[in-house]
Amino acid sequence: MNTLVGWHVEMEFKEEGDRTRAAAMVRLSDGTEMRGHGNANRHPSDPEQLRVGEEIAGARALMDIASQMLQKAHVEIDEASGRTSHPIHR
Repeated sequence: MNTLVGWHVEMEFKEEGDRTRAAAMVRLSDGTEMRGHGNANRHPSDPEQLRVGEEIAGARALMDIASQMLQKAHVEIDEASGRTSHPIHR
């Protein structure tokens, strides 16, 4: 199997007390850049595990991007088929 394209993904995390924030950016092969954000909050009674907060916040940031990518794909399919695209409001 040959790889036809690649995507570049960047993730950054910021820890503030019990809160973890993630910012993600993906650069698609057509040059489009999409950015997503995610948050995780540790319950005060839970033990401190920074990695878990990063995983949750990071997953949420990637889900944000996934939603945007699906919307982009739907618009492109509609345009190629001549249908009218109906934007999804978030």
